[in-house]
Amino acid sequence: MENETFRKVLYWLPRGLTIIFALFLSLFALDSFGEGSPFLYQLAGFLIHLMPIYILIIFLWIAWKWELIGGILFFAAGLFFTIFFDTYEHIINFLVISLPVFIIGALFILSKYYGRRAGKKK
Repeated sequence: MENETFRKVLYWLPRGLTIIFALFLSLFALDSFGEGSPFLYQLAGFLIHLMPIYILIIFLWIAWKWELIGGILFFAAGLFFTIFFDTYEHIINFLVISLPVFIIGALFILSKYYGRRAGKKK
């Protein structure tokens, strides 16, 4: 029974963390509002600022079906976030923006090998 609980947690943890992290990152897109420019420009800026969220959602969809591929994609996203957003320059930026993506990738890979689905395959 305890092993089954561990498998369920390992199955749902990366999925839930991805959703929470995507919601957290989407808060940063709100800075596109309130600039004094027309609303449609602000809305367009908001939708563009959500681009990393769209990518994370696509990766989550892939990882939900193929955990190993999803884990690798999340590792690649973590590397991309580190380079593109320059999070390597300040440790706090890395810890808040890039590290969660690497952790999610690792959890999807662990879920593949030790999680619920691995327990069903014999």
